[in-house]
Amino acid sequence: MRVLLAEDDPMIGASIRQYLRNEGYAVDHLRDGRSVNEVLDSEHFDLLLLDLALPTRSGMEILQQLRSVGNAMPVIIVTARDRVDDRVAGLDFGADDYLVKPFSLRELAARIRCALRRSVGRSDADIELDGIRICTHTRRVSCHGEDVLLSAKEYAIVEALTRRPGTILSKAQIEERLYGWGDDVDSNTVAVHIHSIRQKLGQNFIHTLRGVGYFVPGSGKAEQ
Repeated sequence: MRVLLAEDDPMIGASIRQYLRNEGYAVDHLRDGRSVNEVLDSEHFDLLLLDLALPTRSGMEILQQLRSVGNAMPVIIVTARDRVDDRVAGLDFGADDYLVKPFSLRELAARIRCALRRSVGRSDADIELDGIRICTHTRRVSCHGEDVLLSAKEYAIVEALTRRPGTILSKAQIEERLYGWGDDVDSNTVAVHIHSIRQKLGQNFIHTLRGVGYFVPGSGKAEQ
């Protein structure tokens, strides 16, 4: 999953980014509001972590702009503003959650998982498809009752494809979910990860639509 972190404090930003990268997320970090707006106009992210006190444009303005154009991407406000009026305003303007600093990074990760589940209409933390069970809060995967060890990147691919069964993700879309800005990506990286996943979860778990992308069986719709 790809996360955009909008946080002007470099130390807080670095701490959040490193923790979430260790959890398997691709995290990009920006420190001013205008840059956040520009990036959101041109790139896909699965979730936005949004500080309110950003230079050049406030987090609240960014949130209002997102919702005004119909962008339903999950947004979690992370801020030092703890007044009830600020919390109410943030939620009323369209934030999915509101977390006051200082906070536990474990709690932040749990709130991210919850927001991502809600974004695809799921309340259950587990996904089960044809004997494959994915527990999103523990990141455990089992195949017909047997635990399977996946690397962080392999798990990220499995979760991305199973969040919306039948949705086709292109190689580029999968790369977006695996890597942040500045990461080196070999041209065959996705294919190597897919091959390894099939070795562990079965050759028919992930399907290939040649020239288009990858999917797990389901409704068969393509992501826009």
